Amino acid sequence: MSLLIHNSLSGKKEEFVPLVPGTVSMYVCGITAYDYSHIGHARAYVAFDVIYRYLKYRGYDVTYVRNFTDIDDKIIKRANESGRDTRDLSEEFIQKYHEDMDALGILRPNVEPKATETIGEMIDLISRLFEKGYAYKAGDDVAFSVKKFSGYGKLSGKKIDELESGARVEVDDKKQDPFDFILWKAAKPGEPAWESPWGKGRPGWHIECSAMSGSILGDTIDIHGGGKDLIFPHHENEIAQSEAATGKPFVRYFIHNGFVNIDSEKMSKSTGKFFTVRDIRNQYHPEVIRVFLLSVHYRSPVDFSEKNLRDSGEALNRLYSTKARIFETESNAAENRQGGSAPKEIEDAVSAFTEGFAEAMDDDFNTALALGKLFDLSHLFNRFLDGQKDVPENERVSLVAAWETISGALDVLGILSRDPDTYFSEVKGLRLTDSALDAGDIERLIAERNAARKAKDFARADSIREELTEKGVILEDGPDGTTWKMK
Repeated sequence: MSLLIHNSLSGKKEEFVPLVPGTVSMYVCGITAYDYSHIGHARAYVAFDVIYRYLKYRGYDVTYVRNFTDIDDKIIKRANESGRDTRDLSEEFIQKYHEDMDALGILRPNVEPKATETIGEMIDLISRLFEKGYAYKAGDDVAFSVKKFSGYGKLSGKKIDELESGARVEVDDKKQDPFDFILWKAAKPGEPAWESPWGKGRPGWHIECSAMSGSILGDTIDIHGGGKDLIFPHHENEIAQSEAATGKPFVRYFIHNGFVNIDSEKMSKSTGKFFTVRDIRNQYHPEVIRVFLLSVHYRSPVDFSEKNLRDSGEALNRLYSTKARIFETESNAAENRQGGSAPKEIEDAVSAFTEGFAEAMDDDFNTALALGKLFDLSHLFNRFLDGQKDVPENERVSLVAAWETISGALDVLGILSRDPDTYFSEVKGLRLTDSALDAGDIERLIAERNAARKAKDFARADSIREELTEKGVILEDGPDGTTWKMK
């Protein structure tokens, strides 16, 4: 089956055909480094992480570029407010960003350029726009003439005459037209600035992505991604300045992810509906956050709520429990990996999953459907194990091998790579942060309950179980003793 991608340029799904067979160039707009990353950043970068992983899974040689805006009005304002150097401030939040994204299992791109390290490339691009008549001096700044680019609006569908009739635009007497955008900003006292043919200054926001993608990936790139909020004006302006300079198509496939909604409203700092990744992962395991984000198709809005995060946590717990059941005798089975074959129902289910996973991902990276197929497979594994009082050793070995057969798909989703004991231990640690009990307290109460049961003091044993349940601790009694987990 061909890989279909919803292309924002055409507004429909198209078969993916890269410019150079077997290779993919991909550019995704990165953060402006002046604050902690929020759940909207996580939504975008988890989505494109999976796209990156799946393209490699399919055998493509992928060059993935994601930038950092490390000089910007917001960065300058925050640095001035805190009495800090802009470079120190941006470097701090780039580091914090990496910590958050690494925790979420997001692979780092092949190249992560910074705006301040690409000034020369931006100046070269602006110079080409001057030569071709698209750039002009707007007072001490440099602006791009939107009306001179006939293809303006091809991505967003916006037309200049419609914008002029309905939009409120900030008046700037220096620009030839209100919708022209700034390529180079003249230096202001106390702000970082670089030398250029038009005087000291710094780049506008839009020019950096065109310069970075062009200098690293070439004039035409296969995939350009970002949130839907970047379609206009950022990506529209990127198209205009890039194609005006090169005379070639800028992007073959534009991919845009949907928004994060909180209480059915788009996330916004101004309304207080805003959560940082750091705050969320202090309460929820990062892999739970990842499953939550992948449980909705990347182009659809995702509803951020405590309930949805809890549901994702319970779903991931079930998957890890399945993995634990399959691998529980792995140490004994490891010596006999070649012995036996999986029951036919397991072999057929794994084969069906592998095929279904590829179909889901080939249909515009449908992670929600792919996860659903994984839950179905997990359910079948458990049903098989439930029906076997003592699974023969050769079949146990074959179940481990069957699970490992799907490891490539799991790697694409970026989940279930941990040892189950490690995962559940990490989850316990997180849930205990909001509990009056620590792990030692819980183990002590379990020991006291076991002693009460042995002494046939069932009232006391039941009382301890109720006390722990009220505090969110679930006890599970089994042949090997009592284990616990947080609700």
